[in-house]
Amino acid sequence: MKKVGIIGGTFDPPHISHLLIANDVRQKLALDEIWFMPNHIPPHKQNKSITPTPIRVEMIKAAVATNRCFRVETIELQREGPSYTYDTMLLLTKKYPETRFYFIIGADMVEFLPKWHNIEKLLELVTFVGVKRPGYSFSSPFPVLEVETPEMDISSTLIRKRVRDGWTSQYLVPDKVKEIIEEKRLYE
Repeated sequence: MKKVGIIGGTFDPPHISHLLIANDVRQKLALDEIWFMPNHIPPHKQNKSITPTPIRVEMIKAAVATNRCFRVETIELQREGPSYTYDTMLLLTKKYPETRFYFIIGADMVEFLPKWHNIEKLLELVTFVGVKRPGYSFSSPFPVLEVETPEMDISSTLIRKRVRDGWTSQYLVPDKVKEIIEEKRLYE
């Protein structure tokens, strides 16, 4: 059976911390692939992404292009409304019945698992993998595999703010993502 990790998010922009987490989880759990899954409308965020979806997908593809074990999965972008993980995983498990899925989340999301849509049924479809993050406890009434990765206090919000303030995104995002940000004048 194929083992696939999924890391979801707005990826606005995707950054080196996303890639490091994905690579470490893949190696530590001996996963075959990691799928980066941009969401349409994340239910836990108040506003939509400020960057149009096709540009976010272009940035993710650029970010993962150098790792043969990484790919982009756009299934959530093909649906309208909020992107509930349960609905997505129901579709993916039907489409790929010979695949075991591992859903990668940060410690901030581990704390909120009890509030996730259809969490009990979702646990039948995926194994959750929690990645430690500074400032968050790691407790949940649900089973979560814990993976430790180097702590990097980098976020898409930080990168957008730095670019808006006239700073470069260099060393925070892959070079090809930096080129897209600059070429399309994102976050200015």
